[in-house]
Amino acid sequence: QACAIDLVQQLFKTYKNQFAIVVSTESIARHWYCGKEKSMMLSNCLFRNGGSSILLTNKRDLKDRCLLKLKCAVRTNIGYDDEAYGCCIQVEDPQGYQGFRLTKNIIKASTKAFTENFKLLLPKILPVWELLLCNINSREKINRSPNLSFNLNLKSGVDHFFFHPGGRALIDRLGKSLGLSEYDLEPTRMTLYRFGNTSASGLWYILSYMEAKKRLKKGDKILMVGLGAGFMCNNCVWEVMKDGLEDTRVWEDCIDEYPRKDLVNPFTEKYSWINDECLNFVRTQD
Repeated sequence: QACAIDLVQQLFKTYKNQFAIVVSTESIARHWYCGKEKSMMLSNCLFRNGGSSILLTNKRDLKDRCLLKLKCAVRTNIGYDDEAYGCCIQVEDPQGYQGFRLTKNIIKASTKAFTENFKLLLPKILPVWELLLCNINSREKINRSPNLSFNLNLKSGVDHFFFHPGGRALIDRLGKSLGLSEYDLEPTRMTLYRFGNTSASGLWYILSYMEAKKRLKKGDKILMVGLGAGFMCNNCVWEVMKDGLEDTRVWEDCIDEYPRKDLVNPFTEKYSWINDECLNFVRTQD
């Protein structure tokens, strides 16, 4: 979604008084895997169908009606790294079954892409005095090691953090590296629990959660962190333009039940038979 938003941003520099609709969607139909490779079976469990859309405009007359204002967008792709390129890719297994392979290197790749992105993003979102507090040693460490060790107070420039709901390990890693609390990570965790990984649309589900919980107020800054195949990291920073955003949208039927303390997957035991060779009827043998 950040790629599309960045494209619209560039178009708006040339075309005045325009509207643009950005549609973010995920469909698992083409990626359903019927083979036996565990690294390719994960996508069947993690990804879910989902979709969302957002209306963008550069019409000054509509400024008072806008909910969010785009402050900046930074895109990073590390496809030049073979390990990063192959950690999240559509391939065929030895039996000829096509699927989406996710390897253990995805955490390392996402960390590297995120670090590269932040070196460009931080000067755009943090106040000068906060950047000056970052000592020379910390800067050198960021430049030579992709360990996400930032000696900065990110909340001096950002109020809310929306991470790509790609998995619990990824959320834990980003939260720990950036020094965020469980309250900060709650919207992302709850979105992952209820909807799974809906790719780019997941970030808008997180925004909807924050609206439903009435946690957004005018002037707040939101950092949306998007991660995906490539491997790439695309981030957007938004400013809330209105108080009282409280549309429940996709959370309307259950928002009062969240946040949940028990995040154990309720389907793990119910559908454990899917890996049983005797009971599995999803895959047919030749």
